Amino acid sequence: MKAARWHGVKDIRVEDTPEPKPGKGEVKVKVAWTGICGSDLHEYLAGPIFVPVDEDHPLSHDKAPITMGHEYCGTVAELGDGVTDLAVGERVAIEPIFACGECAACLEGKYNLCDSLGFVGLSGGHGGFATYSVVPARMVHKMPQGLSMEQGALVEPAAVALHAVRLSKIKAGDKAAVFGAGPIGLLVVESLRVAGASEIHVVEPSEVRRQKALDLGATSAIDPTAMDAVAEVREATGGVHVAFEVTGVPQVLPQCIDATRHEGQVLVVSIWEQEASFQPNTVVLKERQLKGTIAYRNVYPAVMALMTQGHFSADQLVTKRIPLDEIVAEGFEALAAEKSHVKILVEAPD
Repeated sequence: MKAARWHGVKDIRVEDTPEPKPGKGEVKVKVAWTGICGSDLHEYLAGPIFVPVDEDHPLSHDKAPITMGHEYCGTVAELGDGVTDLAVGERVAIEPIFACGECAACLEGKYNLCDSLGFVGLSGGHGGFATYSVVPARMVHKMPQGLSMEQGALVEPAAVALHAVRLSKIKAGDKAAVFGAGPIGLLVVESLRVAGASEIHVVEPSEVRRQKALDLGATSAIDPTAMDAVAEVREATGGVHVAFEVTGVPQVLPQCIDATRHEGQVLVVSIWEQEASFQPNTVVLKERQLKGTIAYRNVYPAVMALMTQGHFSADQLVTKRIPLDEIVAEGFEALAAEKSHVKILVEAPD
């Protein structure tokens, strides 16, 4: 079968690989659609970040070259021994977290904070940029009737956004700012609407993405290259209750802090390629909070329920669809060169 495999920085190859077989407790999935994530792009441009290179990942028991892709869905093709709650042909979305189940965080049910945290398609395993994927049955979630396969590929990034908003201190009627209107930032906007935020101010240099934010219900969309974004946010709100950092750009972190009110919160959603600095007194003197979030936990069912109500719509978020053979030129290179794209979906080959 064909699979897109990470070999190194700017070295992703579509190759012929053996078709995987499910072992005990595993499920083989015929992949339908897989989204290209910002984390995938980080690995392409500046990796390895999550990709294990010198040693096998402790949970995937795999290292580079690895098959990429963690935002995906498909249909059940085969069941391994002991899997009884799924059936061949069922449509499923994949929750791609590797967790040990034994560390302190896992024992508390916070498996996304596992000491050995990994992701299928980033930390090894049979990722979604392929014809077939094999994953543990616990990663497989049945999709509700009425959800399209394209929607299924958006469950994972929508889960990131919904978990971030749930983890924040935002309350109905509060004001928020979202710095960065890429796919996750836009999904945060929609999650904030679900949570009842009264104002959502988006900071984003791309005109196309600013318009998309407004289409999704943002109160304003500010171009930080044309004006002082922090001043604009503060003039409109007096300081927001929560600012979401969704860029991974070092100079944006202090802007997020400055955009919040006293006792405000900055929720850091990004994965970072480099360090970011800020003046701690900007946090101390206003008793602000700085909090991080990674991935999601126990949120896939809620995401899919919201999708059945019309939220996180693929029609609004998907800007390009490509075959696997074009994943480098029309996928990764396009995302690196054109900030107008929101979500690119890759169709699995037969």
